[in-house]
Order: sequence, then C-alpha cells, then structure tokens
Amino acid sequence: MAVIMGNELKSAIKSKKMLLILNPKAGMMHANKHLADIIKIFVEANFIPTVLTTTSKGDALRFASECSEGKDIVVCIGGDGTLNEAVAGILHSGNKTLVGYIPSGSTNDFANSIGVSKNILTAAQDITNGRVIDLDVGKFNGRYFSYVASFGAFTGTSYEVPQNIKNILGHTAYVLQGIREIPNIKSQYLKITTPERVIEGNFIFGAICNSTSVGGILSFEEFDINMNDGKVEVFLIRKPDNIIELNSMLVAIIDNSFNSPLITFFSTASAKIEASRGMPWTLDGEYEPGTDEINISIVHSGISIMVPEIDMRNRQTVRRPLVK
Repeated sequence: MAVIMGNELKSAIKSKKMLLILNPKAGMMHANKHLADIIKIFVEANFIPTVLTTTSKGDALRFASECSEGKDIVVCIGGDGTLNEAVAGILHSGNKTLVGYIPSGSTNDFANSIGVSKNILTAAQDITNGRVIDLDVGKFNGRYFSYVASFGAFTGTSYEVPQNIKNILGHTAYVLQGIREIPNIKSQYLKITTPERVIEGNFIFGAICNSTSVGGILSFEEFDINMNDGKVEVFLIRKPDNIIELNSMLVAIIDNSFNSPLITFFSTASAKIEASRGMPWTLDGEYEPGTDEINISIVHSGISIMVPEIDMRNRQTVRRPLVK
C-alpha cells in the first residue's frame, strides 16, 4: 500500500484557480493588513489566487463578470455591497462559479445570515474546509440583490451614515441612525401585489429580503427563514397614527417579536410593487433609484457559496413560525 504524505500529497492534488476580489475601503479596512495571511491560507490549501482590488463602484461586478470563467471559486473580501456586485457579475457571466465571502464591511447582514465568521482569517479558513450551500438571489426589475431590497426608515441608514462614523461605531451607528429616523420618516403609499395577497397603504418602511437580518437593526433569526426555498420575505411597517402606536411598534422591533398591527411579515415567490418614482431604495445597502413599477422575482439556487462546516449561527437558535 502506497502512502502519500506532506508535499507529495500537495503536489498530487490538482491546484484550484481562485479569483480574489478585495475592496480595500470596506469597513475599518482590517482586511488590508491581513491580505498576506489570507493568501497564505489559500495557497496552503492548494489554491492559486489571482488578486484584483476595487477602486470604484462597479469594479467587483466587472471583475466577476469578465474574469470568473475558468475559475473554481470567486472569493469576495468586502461588505455586502461588494458581494452584491460579485454575485451579480457571476450571474451576468452565465458561469456557475462557486462563491466565497470574507466579510469586512460595517454590518455584514448577509454573512450573519449564513453563519460566516466575522473573523477575517477564520472566514478564509472556512472557505478552504467548509461546505457548499445553494442560495436564492433576488431580482429587482432585472438587477440582482443578494439579500434585501428596501425603502424608508433604515434604508437611508446604510448610505447616509458617514463612512468614518460607520468605521468607528459599526453596528451601533446603524441602530442610532435608524431609530432616529423613525419618528420623522415620511410615509410612502404603495400597492404590493403577490400571488397570496394584495396590500396597499402608507408605509414608513419595507423590505423584500432573503436573510435573517436587515440594516444591522432588524433581526429575523428567531423565525423560520429558508434562504433557498424560491421565496423572499416581505416585511412592511405602516405609518403610526399616534405616539401610542409608535411606541408599541418600536417595542415590537426592539424585542424582535414584531407583534404589532402595524407590521406585516410574510413569504412570497414574486411581487409587483406600485410606488412613487421618486422613492429611493437600497439593494444590499447600496442606493437604487425609485420607479413607479417594480417587479420582484427570485433566481432559485442562484449561487453556490462556501459556509463553515458547523453552522454556529443555528446551533442554539430557537425557531418560531413565520409571522403571518
């Protein structure tokens, strides 16, 4: 019986090609000083990385679209917006390339939802020895989003909080900004048509999401969220008419019960949204101009992504039925 060990084993295994996309300005820029260690982890796992660094918006999309062909995996180092571009680029290219994510943004909702470590080197290591899962990807009038399309309160938080404040306070910056917005937010009239129901009225916040948290503020971790069921979750908050309704709604958000008549939460496979053209949205935390008709659809199992072998996020999570 032949025994292969050490360097012999490494040379016997075919090297894997990796496209490594780095956003050097994400979050507090911790990833930059760890880049050499990240590359070392991948090389020791028999990957051959090609490193491309973004300098402006759209670079990650272009890199993933033009350079993912022939690669075994595309690894994105950055925030949720950078990952959004990388995922969109892969889907635009038509390549079913495996995705790896090393979160280095300020909030990292998507990473939290799938159990990816906040520790940069641990996340890199998990890409080399984790497991593959398939995830749905949303479409907003043809533009892809990895985990959320949202409007209203909290929506502006991700791009209105100055980057230096986000870098210093991280999650706290989003919470403070989001709560501050609620009492003064202007409501928007929407009509949302889904196969299950038609909803219309004045809303101060709405999210079409495929995640367990949004904006660093809303957490859905205690609910039965399936991120690969061909559906998205619709979360809506109606305009409160008085201070009592406002306080009740805030308590329901803070304690994550969402037990308020002002809050609607359900799942759907598609939606048509009629809204004001001037109403701004965000897709995965990035600004998206409004339009008077928005069609939401889902690419089922749109991406395959590496996650830790043991899902630490779900180990001690108590699940409850989805609010209807």
